[in-house]
Amino acid sequence: MKQSLQLKIGQQLTMTPQLQQAIRLLQLSTLDLQQEIQQALESNPLLEVSEEDNDLPGSDDGNTENDNNERAEAKESTTDNEREENYEPGEESWNEDIPNELTTDSSWDDTFQASTAPTAPARDDDWEPGDNDTRDETLQDHLIWQLNLTPMSDADRLVAEAIIDGIEPDGYLTLSAEELLEQFQQQQPDSFGESEVDEIEAVLHRVQQFDPPGVAARDLSECLSIQLHQLEPDTPWRAEAIRLVEEHLQLLGNHDYKTLLRRMRVKEESLQEIIRLIQTLNPKPGAMINPSQSEYVIPDVVVTKVKGQWMVNLNPEAAPKLRINTQYADLIRRADNSSDNSFLKNHLQEARWFLKSLLSRNDTLLKVATEIVARQSDFLEHGEEAMKPMVLHDIAEAVSMHESTISRVTTQKYMHTPRGIFELKYFFSSHVSTSDGGAASSTAIRALIKKLVAAENPAKPLSDNKIAQLLDEQGINVARRTIAKYREAMAIPPSNERKRLV
Repeated sequence: MKQSLQLKIGQQLTMTPQLQQAIRLLQLSTLDLQQEIQQALESNPLLEVSEEDNDLPGSDDGNTENDNNERAEAKESTTDNEREENYEPGEESWNEDIPNELTTDSSWDDTFQASTAPTAPARDDDWEPGDNDTRDETLQDHLIWQLNLTPMSDADRLVAEAIIDGIEPDGYLTLSAEELLEQFQQQQPDSFGESEVDEIEAVLHRVQQFDPPGVAARDLSECLSIQLHQLEPDTPWRAEAIRLVEEHLQLLGNHDYKTLLRRMRVKEESLQEIIRLIQTLNPKPGAMINPSQSEYVIPDVVVTKVKGQWMVNLNPEAAPKLRINTQYADLIRRADNSSDNSFLKNHLQEARWFLKSLLSRNDTLLKVATEIVARQSDFLEHGEEAMKPMVLHDIAEAVSMHESTISRVTTQKYMHTPRGIFELKYFFSSHVSTSDGGAASSTAIRALIKKLVAAENPAKPLSDNKIAQLLDEQGINVARRTIAKYREAMAIPPSNERKRLV
């Protein structure tokens, strides 16, 4: 095959660094955006936090497209035009034109893979923020503290420490007495060579008396039994409850009340009192001690009802308000070619692009959130049962953007409504056909299933087939397996496990 040279002319789109920055800011969550803004403030002297009580771009009460354009023009005039009126740098390379609207709408899903803000540069010293924070007490710490207050021999203390180390966060012991004894005999044959399982059991019983009640149990039956034994002896139905959890717990779990009445030889009213006492116990005692990390959600959008109309505003507390530092910007008027002046010129251009990217993010987020509220106003009025089916394509077509852009905007962005805080993704759900040719939202169907289960007769709970029939009477055609899938997703047990004594 003969080699040859060919010259072709074509066009292709190029992702500029500024556009990449705008797209990256668009998909950041509120917390990640705050970190990105903080890093920009630390690295760019031309940026500073505005102390004026102005709303974020796109956060006024007008909430119309014309208002959004006016806000964008006003913001642009304060960040771009003001600088251009004061300074005449000529045709220098740093003063490239910035478009009025920075487009972040793109069909590329993998434009920028990073989902979190870049990490801060390493510090000169070893101190890091949060090093002085006190550590939360774990379950092991709580048990060791009690062990130090309990008189024991050295050998028993070693056994107790091994038992505590083998306790899971939920409070259950994963090691048997035989396994503990074998472990000690291999590690310290001189001290535990002639020990027996009863000695390990004795230490285990002492640990099981620690707080929280039921800790160090090896199964649910033992956990409930320990808690019942620690109640006052004159507690009503205490003896019967101990017998039930030690001998017939499986029947209680299967809701086999007929067999349970026969085995316990009690009346139905008495069995109800026994079960009520058991329900006061904690099946996972370790959860009382183990700390749970709190996760805070900062809503990006706030929805309120004003004079009968739903208004969508950006949360002014979601991110600090930025502006160009006028003192540093005034130094550029010298228009010389010094390194300091070039440094300021470059950072001024970066600051203007950063402000433009933030403005584009706010406008896009407000536009998408407004369209979502307009389509899901029935949900805000009546709740989940009024949720309408909606997919990304519906919003993308309404706001003239690509679906990938809508996906970026709605990911890890939250909306504060009178009904609570929801992720924007929550308002999207699949379609389910109805008998009249319409469509119902899967979220609404889940809400209907939950409502039917809550109103059912505990003695005769509704089966999945019965729920499907009841929904069919309301014009919603849902298969039984779909009901089962939605029920399992909501952690609702099947009908045989929901059965209760009347």
